[in-house]
Amino acid sequence: MAAISLSVSTVKPLGDRVFIKVSASEEKTAGGILLPDTAKEKPQVGEVVAVGPGKRDDKGAKIEPEVKVGDKVLYSKYAGTDVKLGTEEYVLLSEKDILAIVQ
Repeated sequence: MAAISLSVSTVKPLGDRVFIKVSASEEKTAGGILLPDTAKEKPQVGEVVAVGPGKRDDKGAKIEPEVKVGDKVLYSKYAGTDVKLGTEEYVLLSEKDILAIVQ
């Protein structure tokens, strides 16, 4: 089987899927205690790097996604599929799992 080389530019989400670059997790607590890798929580904030064309309703009309490339978003903690490309971490999830756009 041939190896496939993936990069952000080669990944195009389908339907209402969104590809998000995960923000770095906190290195230390508010009190200044350094956290080891095993104690860090999975971040829930990231930047949208690719958006699918949108889904279709019951009548076949396309519903445009509410997010766009470059938006910083807050998403559900256990949503989506984790993807690692190089050293960067990404999440591929459905638009319904996005809770808010962060300003």
